[in-house]
Amino acid sequence: RTGSHINQVKEAYKSRYGRDLHQDLNDSTQGDYQTMLTSLCQGIRPETSVVEKELATKEADELYKAGAGMQGCDCNVWIKILCMRSYPQLCATFKEYSRLHGQDFLLDILQDTSGHLKDCFGTTVKVAMETPLYFAEAAYKAMKGLGTDEDRLIRVLVSRSEIDLQDVKDAFQRMYSGSLAQWIKDDCSGYFCKALLEIIG
Repeated sequence: RTGSHINQVKEAYKSRYGRDLHQDLNDSTQGDYQTMLTSLCQGIRPETSVVEKELATKEADELYKAGAGMQGCDCNVWIKILCMRSYPQLCATFKEYSRLHGQDFLLDILQDTSGHLKDCFGTTVKVAMETPLYFAEAAYKAMKGLGTDEDRLIRVLVSRSEIDLQDVKDAFQRMYSGSLAQWIKDDCSGYFCKALLEIIG
């Protein structure tokens, strides 16, 4: 989400519940997970497409030293970089991480964390690396196995419908057997199925 969108979410939350989202996150979580969520909630990520190569190299090394390059991990370093840099800048940093250290940052960060914090870090990295791929995976997870997670599937399709839904459909086709439309037809029925097919076009 962009900073402006996060601010809209906070305003909608305040309007609906009469409460401050940042404060509620702070009150209901703790530790590094709390720090990560409240940092993301500030909506301070730049929306620029400009990439600073030297900064990417410097912060790739910082990410490594804060995790795979040490015993344990320094989540504060990860949180600062993951929450304060633009997605294009993060992509450049992850590429530098692989070039410098011969390892994948996503795999390293998932190995060094657990629980909700692991999910939060993993989601942030996946969205930065390739947003459509992340949402294609989310749509797949909503439909795989027995039953359908309808709320999750609706969130994915509606949230991307005016942004990059065609890219999400293309990513889904590459990753899974069959198109997104075919999966919806096989997994859903009735007016719900028709509505979803209308959304994806």
